[in-house]
Amino acid sequence: MKEMDDMNYSSKQGESRLKAMLMVVVGGGIISLLLCWAITANFNRLHETALWFKSKAELKATAQRIGLEKIGNYQQAVEKELQTLDKKLDAFQPVGTYIIINTAGNDFILMQEGKAIREGMCSTGSYTVLKGNDKQQWTFKTPRGMFKILNKIKDPVWKKPDWAFVEEGMKVPSANHPSRYEYGVLGDYAMALGQGYLIHGTLYKRYLGMPVTHGCVRMGDEDLEAVFKALKIGSKVYIY
Repeated sequence: MKEMDDMNYSSKQGESRLKAMLMVVVGGGIISLLLCWAITANFNRLHETALWFKSKAELKATAQRIGLEKIGNYQQAVEKELQTLDKKLDAFQPVGTYIIINTAGNDFILMQEGKAIREGMCSTGSYTVLKGNDKQQWTFKTPRGMFKILNKIKDPVWKKPDWAFVEEGMKVPSANHPSRYEYGVLGDYAMALGQGYLIHGTLYKRYLGMPVTHGCVRMGDEDLEAVFKALKIGSKVYIY
């Protein structure tokens, strides 16, 4: 019974997280429009109150000066745009199986048709900065936003990027030098999100729940396998 209650709580928590993130992705315009609507609404009320204290001779001139008709038209336009953005927000609501990753808490919730089916710890970007030669610089952060699973790989091989050699104080080899390839460090599975970012396994399980990665999302073995099997190519990944 307690386990069922926990999963119900996780489902609600996952939905709340997703809605909050979607508001960031889609709803920046909504917030601005709401502010505009509130300002114009208050503006109207203030002037309606002020007009009670004006003589009839002053009413026409005041109405022309503040452009009440224009304000009314603008408010209608704002409300119409809010309705349009609300429809766009609904279109972003996911269906099927998807995952929500919290970079602040370094945890995830795997969702299926709006219900949490698994949750656990992960590791995301450390936000450390590495400086190389020739003004090169890398910031190790996990990107935020809405992504899709672009590829699924079993027994992935890590092709080390330039920063991996710079970090170790080594000379950067040619693009396809054998020293760039490392086997077994990404776990049994990997899921590509684009631009080199992956959801993959880790050798450093003691660091799960901490922001220690170079930008990828690391998971423990059991969680990784469950997520790999649940998500399909094209499944949504929400990172915030």
